[in-house]
Amino acid sequence: MQITHTDIYRFSIPMKPFTIATGTMDYAQNTFIRVHTDAGYYGVGECSAFPMIVGETQDTCLVMAREFAGLWKGTDPLNIEARLKQLHDFTAGNTTIKSAFDMALYDIAAKHAGQPLYQYLGGKKRVVETDITIGIATPELMAQKAIEFVGLGATILKVKLGKDALTDIKRIKLIREMVGTAVKIRIDANQGWSFDDAVAALQGLSQFDVEFCEQPMRTWFDDHLPELMALSPIKIMADESVYNHHDARKQINSKSCDYINIKFSKSGGINEAIKIHNVARDAGIPCMMGGMLESRIALSAKLHFVYASPNVKFYDMDTCMLGHLADPCIGGVQFDGYHVSIDDTPGIGADAAKAFLNDCELISV
Repeated sequence: MQITHTDIYRFSIPMKPFTIATGTMDYAQNTFIRVHTDAGYYGVGECSAFPMIVGETQDTCLVMAREFAGLWKGTDPLNIEARLKQLHDFTAGNTTIKSAFDMALYDIAAKHAGQPLYQYLGGKKRVVETDITIGIATPELMAQKAIEFVGLGATILKVKLGKDALTDIKRIKLIREMVGTAVKIRIDANQGWSFDDAVAALQGLSQFDVEFCEQPMRTWFDDHLPELMALSPIKIMADESVYNHHDARKQINSKSCDYINIKFSKSGGINEAIKIHNVARDAGIPCMMGGMLESRIALSAKLHFVYASPNVKFYDMDTCMLGHLADPCIGGVQFDGYHVSIDDTPGIGADAAKAFLNDCELISV
């Protein structure tokens, strides 16, 4: 089998503005690809650029996608390690757009095997209930959103913090008062706190039964994480501090985290995500499946990965529920409230709708 060409789409999804500690996104800066083969089928991949986190934009993804597509022309898509090495040898970083190409390879491989991706990866289905994320706003508006989500059946809230430690405590205090004790609350500071603010916030939040805190500080303060771990009554999850399995090993060995958040846009896709999962599993560090602002296409690939990754214990898989004003996906993940599932279509089982693609800029290499 050989790759014949790749179609690359500027896959912009309109959405309600979504705010975290490091900035606001008013549309999903996504890229969608189809890697075509001479076997008569193609693999799909999608990534979501989040510039203030990963440092890639939709435009940088499109530029690099053209380069990657040229490298792969005429090569064997079933040799996944060799194809990914080509990308890594060509450029360091660029994990967001690499994740779309990685995803397409796994889609092709599973289709070639006649299996849904989770079976190709050796997994099995299980119950997956996602949290739902509340962006940063005033304490009152955030509490109102929490009540709304709980009214729709949410039992796990992920609350964005990191703007101001004292106000962040007020945010969680009011949310907890409004939703009661049965609802789980987890928080994500998105690197927004200094060390002193992180200590103050985490100690101040301890009375509100917070499940864990993601990425309290900027990654350049990673050397302070062991001290923060000793002072924090709330468990710490590494997010931006872990891009690959080497980062995971260093965080674990330095006792800098209790949990790790895996995202394809950081790892470069499924291949490296598996390695992160396994390093964490061997060390007894549970993982979460996270994401940026992907549609149900990439979300489908993430669910397959979850099914094949028993050490993924937490699910932050609400990306396309965070204000997307269009659903460009056909097939793929289905929502039953906040539970997600997928059928046994071979491969990822999701694709882009023709009507949506007709309005997207197309580059074919």
